[in-house]
Amino acid sequence: MPMRSLNLHLKILILLTVSLGILITAYQIFILGIPLTSDETDDLWNIDAKVEFQASPREPVKLQMFVPPLNQDYVSLNESFISNNYGVSINRADGNRKATWSARRASGKQTIYYRLVLTKRYSGEQAKAKGPIFRDSLPVEGAEKIAAEALLAPIRQHSADVETFISETIKRVNNDADDNAKLLLGGDASTENKAKAVELLLSIAHVPMERVHTIRLAAEIQQDPELWLRSFNGEKWLYFNPVSGEQGLPSDRLVWWVGNDPLMNLEGGKQANVTFSLNNSEMNAIRLAKLTDESTDAGFLSYSLYGLPLQTQHNFQIMVMIPIGVLLILILRNLGGLQTLGTFTPVLIALAFRETGLGFGIVLFTFITALGLSLRSYLEHLKLQMLPRLSVVLTFVVVLIAVISLFSHKLGMDRGLSVALFPMVILTMTIERLSITWEERGAGHALKVGVGTLIAASLAHLLMTVPELVYFVFTFPAILLILVGFMLAMGRYRGYRLTELFRFNAFLKE
Repeated sequence: MPMRSLNLHLKILILLTVSLGILITAYQIFILGIPLTSDETDDLWNIDAKVEFQASPREPVKLQMFVPPLNQDYVSLNESFISNNYGVSINRADGNRKATWSARRASGKQTIYYRLVLTKRYSGEQAKAKGPIFRDSLPVEGAEKIAAEALLAPIRQHSADVETFISETIKRVNNDADDNAKLLLGGDASTENKAKAVELLLSIAHVPMERVHTIRLAAEIQQDPELWLRSFNGEKWLYFNPVSGEQGLPSDRLVWWVGNDPLMNLEGGKQANVTFSLNNSEMNAIRLAKLTDESTDAGFLSYSLYGLPLQTQHNFQIMVMIPIGVLLILILRNLGGLQTLGTFTPVLIALAFRETGLGFGIVLFTFITALGLSLRSYLEHLKLQMLPRLSVVLTFVVVLIAVISLFSHKLGMDRGLSVALFPMVILTMTIERLSITWEERGAGHALKVGVGTLIAASLAHLLMTVPELVYFVFTFPAILLILVGFMLAMGRYRGYRLTELFRFNAFLKE
């Protein structure tokens, strides 16, 4: 392959891997909303609706109450219906959910609880909104008809679309100085009656309108459901405050039910009263995402490493950090000029430091390698072949590890037991390669390579155990594609290394 087309091939490959890595990671962060850090938390809301009423003796009791539809921006983690000797059923109708509590006999004061634990919906495409775009006029005659038409004339003049038409209508109805608005309200300035007047005016213009009853997600405040109005513009629902005309439902409002029906309907009882109490707590965002994942159909986490069993996740958290360690060694060797025993030996030693700890690991590594080199030097005099020589060194390393573990246990140093996890094959091969370097390049060079390997392994260990980095790479593994692109780019680097600049410094001065 000619050099020019090879260069182009490499550039395309680098661009592809880096672009793919960035796109997948951006999708996870901005579209799926996966948190960037492990200590990020999300709100968890506990809502209690307490219903109290007086049951009529010798009559069956049937209480119906609307409960949130949960097809919106919030997702339920737990829903419970707490009552004594009542049967409970849930029915769906016209986009609402209605809970029905029923009992054959009840007497005296009754208390029923509806409890809901919910959080912001984490992911998944919301279902496309549907709604009516036309409605028939409500019957109106006499003075009310004249007042309605007098109000509608300037509304039509000052509005450009459905959105501005509704806003303008709400403002006109809420204008205390307008006699036509006063006539329509008939002396009742309640929000409920204003909504009725707005609905009448909009129906004459054939604009559909629905009442939406919401609960505000705010802790420790006693509240009643808050009335909002909404209309469908062909693409989405537009929400309006019936008093101010303000458009857009605030993010802290939870839709409880839609329509003109009351919150509760009670048969076989009287003096029904409902009180809402809310409190919120915080929870680790990823744990919360897992919980919402289980309770919705959008299994976005099941296609990530979080979908694996916990033990496997733990192993992968170590594995995904190996390329990070390898990249560091690559930079230290190719750009820094640090001499090590290959690329992977320092990374494998860094992995072993996870068990022993850095300080203790360096001491053990130095001690075992020094003794192993002494034995290797002694075996050299016996003129043994390579395979038997390696076998003796390996056995010696095993015996040495066993002795260290035994002594450290007797001295009450449990950290010494973790030396058994120090990969024996790595130590044996390190001893063998260092001794070959010693023979071929001298003791000074072997020492330099040994120290370089330890420095690289220590730096790799420190980088590979940064909790924030472990979380980020494990949660967004596509980052590794960006690393591959960087490694490919470094593969063609033929320039000076940092250590060479120091070596040739005197040369440059001359």
